[in-house]
Amino acid sequence: MPTSLPTPILRTTLGQRPPDQQGKVRDIYDFGDRLLVVATDRISAFDYVLGSGIPDKGKVLTQISAFWFETLRTIVPNHVLSLNPAEYPAEARADAGLLAGRSMLVRKAAPLPIECVARGYLAGSGWKDYQVSRSVCGHDLPPGLRESDRLPHPIFTPATKAQSGHDINISERDAASLVGDAVLARVRDLTLRLYQAGATHAESRGIIVADTKFEFGILPVDAAPGTSDIERIILIDEALTPDSSRFWPADAYSPGGPQPSFDKQYVRDYLEEIRWNKQPPVPALPDAVVIRTRDKYVDAFRRLSGRELQ
Repeated sequence: MPTSLPTPILRTTLGQRPPDQQGKVRDIYDFGDRLLVVATDRISAFDYVLGSGIPDKGKVLTQISAFWFETLRTIVPNHVLSLNPAEYPAEARADAGLLAGRSMLVRKAAPLPIECVARGYLAGSGWKDYQVSRSVCGHDLPPGLRESDRLPHPIFTPATKAQSGHDINISERDAASLVGDAVLARVRDLTLRLYQAGATHAESRGIIVADTKFEFGILPVDAAPGTSDIERIILIDEALTPDSSRFWPADAYSPGGPQPSFDKQYVRDYLEEIRWNKQPPVPALPDAVVIRTRDKYVDAFRRLSGRELQ
């Protein structure tokens, strides 16, 4: 790794305390009614966390989410309480140097058991479904669309949350059986409104948001007594990041095939090139792939937020 790049943060502890939960990228510490969410520099591909990290990736994910949470809060409240380690629980303050820029203290909410996906372009699993049935998650689409074509209008396509492997697209009827009709109607509306607002801003900065996924949670009753579940729905997890979205450079957009991207496509391409069988042991990444991937993440953050990475 070139000395000009920081060492990637692949795991965290608070003193001697390990995370209470650990995802592919995030370490989560439980403080009762609050959670401390720390984004590491781990990177996954083909459902495995790789042996190499991408320096500053966790900072990009945290700071780009913070930008969107701030920008979109007029549409729906979110879970963010603070990004300042000085305001974290006492147990975490000693690790302020580690946490700065890559963590947020958030309200605890009960996550909905579905991913809320908005698609504005025909790509990924949506393109595969369209080739078979000319529809995506129950949405009938016009004939003759090409891969990466812009859809006539954005569509809502829920998915299950897989504990391992890929999330699975489901119909709105199946989603309603998991969360109820009223909750589904609310998160469908929020998903499309958030996507439209985010995509419009991103397009003004030279980025196409082909699709993205949001997660919502319901605050506990005592957080807002006398309110319904619908009224206590908030946006949680991350928002419009390169990990949760398909970002394309607008100046290179050319429908009819796959598009260049701002996410971990360089990582996937390298793994295909070395013919990894997508089974353990997981490979490490060469410096050139790490550097190029980091550059793409940071470039997306700068373009979208107009800010420099902390």
